[in-house]
Amino acid sequence: MAERPLDLGWIRVLEAVGRLGSLTAAAHELGLSQPAVSYTIRQLEDQLGTTLLARGPRGSTLSAAGRVLHRAAATAQAGIDDSTRTIRRMGRQKVVRLFTDYGFASFWMMPRVARFRRVHPDAQVHIIASASADPGIDDAGDVAVLFGARGDFPVEAVQLFEERVVPVCGPGFAARHGLAEHPERIGAMALLHLESTPRPRWFGWRDWFAAQGTARQPHSGDLGLNTYGMVVQAAIAEQGVALGWSGLIDSALKDGTLVAIGAPLERSEHGYWLLPGPDLTEPARDLIDWIIAEVAREREAAP
Repeated sequence: MAERPLDLGWIRVLEAVGRLGSLTAAAHELGLSQPAVSYTIRQLEDQLGTTLLARGPRGSTLSAAGRVLHRAAATAQAGIDDSTRTIRRMGRQKVVRLFTDYGFASFWMMPRVARFRRVHPDAQVHIIASASADPGIDDAGDVAVLFGARGDFPVEAVQLFEERVVPVCGPGFAARHGLAEHPERIGAMALLHLESTPRPRWFGWRDWFAAQGTARQPHSGDLGLNTYGMVVQAAIAEQGVALGWSGLIDSALKDGTLVAIGAPLERSEHGYWLLPGPDLTEPARDLIDWIIAEVAREREAAP
């Protein structure tokens, strides 16, 4: 069923009469009587003090003044009709807000959000990313994906990824320093640190070296960065070695932008968790189901 256009009064009447060249045809198209169309045109002529139509046995043609006003009316009607369609589409669009940190937003969600839109074209995802996204934030969105431990989250939270990190760097950096063959040299390299709180929720370089049974003093070339996106970009730019989180750097490892050069470190009770909001809408449920299914599909496809 065609959508009902906004009532534009005389603008729509004049546009139809000028385009069709007939009061009767315009009345039929607009669903009005011929006298009603004629009355509207005469009112316009009275207000303007000039003739807009030349009426004849073969129909009505626009006068010079009528052509000027008709051009303006046709342009205005087209613009208003286009805006009306846009507004109505906005009203039908289903918005779901996803709250997460910069790492998940940049490296997992953004490269895949177009897939969700293809399956759910009427849903619009608003990604709200924050450097301070932590388990203590409530009611931040319809869906949240946050990093932490099992005990940080309610029972309904679903774990998407276990925490697993591995040292990574650019392939040129690894080749120059022989890190693929001698990962023990990592301790002598400049390290890229993701800055954290005094009690970090994720692995840091100290944890990794402790797991290897060694300790490492700060290096003059070490670089601290406050978002994971900057850490990854610095590693790609061969400014040092970073810790790469599974689920976030998988595509970079697959395409060779980054290479893994050391032993992995993992803990199953930590990682990214999906939290449903308190009052789930249909698009929020669709997004939750899609994220869980996408993670499962990629896990099954992994070598």
